[in-house]
Amino acid sequence: MSDATSHDAPRRNGMNGVLLLLGLSVFINYIDRANLSVAAPLLQDELRLSHAQLGILLSAFFWTYACMQLLAGWVVDRFEVKWVFAIGFLVWSLATAFTGALHAFAALVVVRVVLGIGESVAYPAYAKIFANHFAENQRGFANSIVGAGQSLGPALGILFGGSLVARFGWRPFFVVLGLVSLLWLPPWLRWMPRTAVTGARDMELGPSLSEIIGHRSSWGTWIGHFCSNYFLYFLLTWLPFYLVRERHFSVERMSKIGGATFFLAALSSPICGWLSDRWISAGATPTRVRKTFMGVGMACNGIFLVGCPAASDVVLILLMLLTGASFGLVSSNLNAVTQTLAGPHAVGRWMGVQNFVANLAGAVAPALTGFLVGRTGKFYWPFVITSVIAWVGAIHWVWVVGPLEQVAWKLEPIPGDLRTRARSSSPRAP
Repeated sequence: MSDATSHDAPRRNGMNGVLLLLGLSVFINYIDRANLSVAAPLLQDELRLSHAQLGILLSAFFWTYACMQLLAGWVVDRFEVKWVFAIGFLVWSLATAFTGALHAFAALVVVRVVLGIGESVAYPAYAKIFANHFAENQRGFANSIVGAGQSLGPALGILFGGSLVARFGWRPFFVVLGLVSLLWLPPWLRWMPRTAVTGARDMELGPSLSEIIGHRSSWGTWIGHFCSNYFLYFLLTWLPFYLVRERHFSVERMSKIGGATFFLAALSSPICGWLSDRWISAGATPTRVRKTFMGVGMACNGIFLVGCPAASDVVLILLMLLTGASFGLVSSNLNAVTQTLAGPHAVGRWMGVQNFVANLAGAVAPALTGFLVGRTGKFYWPFVITSVIAWVGAIHWVWVVGPLEQVAWKLEPIPGDLRTRARSSSPRAP
């Protein structure tokens, strides 16, 4: 065995442990996001909230989460990512625990805002770690582990959370979940990765924010991610309520259907991530592979979802399961696109802006759905709107995003010339 191989093996083993911890962190992250939707029917009755108030409460997290992305992306590029992520995880776990102790609508809105602040560092941190420690033909699977956690969190949160909430009430669920989550921190503090190039050097070698904004591919990923998130957050925040109140399923049956939908997404994600990496290793270009998975996945999301309002109960369940499975194509490849385009020096800021735009969907989807349901008494228009947005996202990922190659943010200095001129290798936005 060569020296390079022997040195690489421990590093790969160490990063496998880090990848497992990152998957577990996003699993916890998305349980914390979805738990309020599981508790929504009971919480609405206990606090006597209107549909509009419930929509505001469900979207409060996303307003702060989205706005904080701009700062979080800069912080992840500027400071040691491992510590930024640890602090954010601590904040969001404590916010979840405190939720179960509150009784006023205003106080619940505040703690959801704090939850958004803590969770805002997660995806810029994931992107920074993957861009620095994983090659192109490894990023599909690496991102799919995060995608699986993103779906498995709601799957188990809805499946078991619904049952636990029905049996013990919603308050103990929040308190125990938040406190148990803190057990994640000790192994992270022990095994968290060291990023080779960080801080001031990344800010020097990477682009300015205006340079990132000037690229057509930036807008393609941002709008495409907004469309993907609108679809996801519509399901996360309103699917349990829809199944219980409009379809008249019991809380336990709702838990099984919602849990199975997200479980299939969690199962599909690593399979699709592995397939995409294998396709690239076999010689296909990242452009062809990533765009195929993104375009087909989002198109199928819209196709399966649009038929749900008019479907019988049996067909509805089938469509929801297909929707979950097709989402795995998207979650396994979405962030890999950005990591390739931005490169390690700019990925934090690019992903920060991307998550800002994308998570405006989390603010809009719950509130708009609550308004439309309050006005019409039905979920027909929310389902149609979400499907159309998914199709718009497919168009952006396939035709607006350019070739998947790292942008050459800086030219190499000419010998004897200390000046370094910024030049984009991607087409600029019109």
